[in-house]
Amino acid sequence: MSLGDIRHWVFDMDGTLTVAVHDFAAIREALDIPSDHDILTHLAALPATEAAAKHAWLLEHERDLAIASKAADGAVELVRELAGRDCRLAILTRNARELAHVTLEAIGLADCFPVEHILGRDEAAPKPSPDGLLQIARAWGVSPAEMVIVGDYRFDLDCGRAAGTRTVLVNLPDNPWPQLADWHAADCRALRALLG
Repeated sequence: MSLGDIRHWVFDMDGTLTVAVHDFAAIREALDIPSDHDILTHLAALPATEAAAKHAWLLEHERDLAIASKAADGAVELVRELAGRDCRLAILTRNARELAHVTLEAIGLADCFPVEHILGRDEAAPKPSPDGLLQIARAWGVSPAEMVIVGDYRFDLDCGRAAGTRTVLVNLPDNPWPQLADWHAADCRALRALLG
């Protein structure tokens, strides 16, 4: 199957459709999370009261980033091209759904993604879990093999592999995970060129 034949597209958001701005080291420091720990996994293991307070801080921090979001190179044109081809589009992010919507509005793509097809960390188990992709496949009534996930990090690719979807790595000049990515594009402009 060629990339241009795929009609069901799921995008990661931060660093994929947007210019990556999260300083994860600074977030870990602010929330007193060890440098080698995944932020969401660490917060999930905390006592409820402490976790709630840290999640609230994270949400406010990410809201400021969302409002100031800038589209990644070629991202708007890529998504508009896919929408113009009547492809189905969804977002699967480790961010919060409400902030994903704020981000999409900031980069001018909110009209391309129905809110029910934006899954954040409260709607699905965070990537690399395949939960979100499998939910989207069920909602669309398609097999995961008919879908592709586009992301900028290993979690996106691991999620796709676990769900049985095709995978695209973007916004990295090199591909450090060739065994996990079915396609690699330096940026969204290059990915659009692969559609044919």
